Amino acid sequence: MKTKILVLAILLTVAVANAAAQYAHGASVRSAPIYISPDSTSAKLGDIGRGREIVILEKSTGWLHVQGNVATKPYEERMVSGWIMDKGIVLASTANADRIIYGEAVDSEDEASRRHGRRGADLDAMRLYYRIYDMFPNSPLAGESLYRAADIRWQLEKADVMTKPSAREQDAYLRGEIDPEWMKLVMKKFPGTKWADLAAFEVLDNKMCGEWQGASRCPAKEAEIYEKYASEHPQSSRTAEALYGAAWRYAALIQIYKTENENKKSEESKSKAISLAQQVASRFADTDWGARAQRLAFLVEQDVPTYGNQTE
Repeated sequence: MKTKILVLAILLTVAVANAAAQYAHGASVRSAPIYISPDSTSAKLGDIGRGREIVILEKSTGWLHVQGNVATKPYEERMVSGWIMDKGIVLASTANADRIIYGEAVDSEDEASRRHGRRGADLDAMRLYYRIYDMFPNSPLAGESLYRAADIRWQLEKADVMTKPSAREQDAYLRGEIDPEWMKLVMKKFPGTKWADLAAFEVLDNKMCGEWQGASRCPAKEAEIYEKYASEHPQSSRTAEALYGAAWRYAALIQIYKTENENKKSEESKSKAISLAQQVASRFADTDWGARAQRLAFLVEQDVPTYGNQTE
């Protein structure tokens, strides 16, 4: 009996998928009001926002009968069927479709950065970027778009996680994890690209401690994580930052190990901090990280504490 139910469920899923495949899919690059009938004076069901996928069921002069999601709350939505004006809808067959959606995504992201920008523009940008990857996986813009979508989602979730009291816990596992699904998708679908390198750096956030609480375990672990990233992603645009992050942590460990009566480890940390800082200063001389590393190496060589409230 269970087998028959499972088979029927699979057949139903396939049938639904085949039915959906018969209809054209598109994305809106504007906020499109959806009505119960092809008449702007009819009852309004909501608005299909930028970047939301729509399924076109039928067409009428100047109107499209569609299925799509409308927002009910900032992070909640529901599927509705209704009519929207045939304007601002990008289909796979639209000329330069990927670039049109990308342009709207960039514009929305810029809007989100403005002090009095459009409310929800960050989520619009996230959906629009993801839609490019979803609709045009072979587009030259697909890798960057998926990363940008993942990065916006990551930053929004990170901001939420880091405002909670658990963010101050010493161990990373004691706070909520930032969902790495989209970042891992970038690494899987676009391996060996700059976008995969960037995604790999972002997910390190989930391995970082909250507050060190004056103990050596966290900074020592984090320094190793950053060194490993730099070794595995030597061409990444975040390599200098990773190496500096490791150097800064070794510099902090100089004082921390002294408080733990680990003088040998303190000296080893000093050597590592200077070596890594000099490496950054040399390899990335023309960057901010290079200048910061030069400063760090100078302070460490002068035995100036770089962590805590200690003063000479």
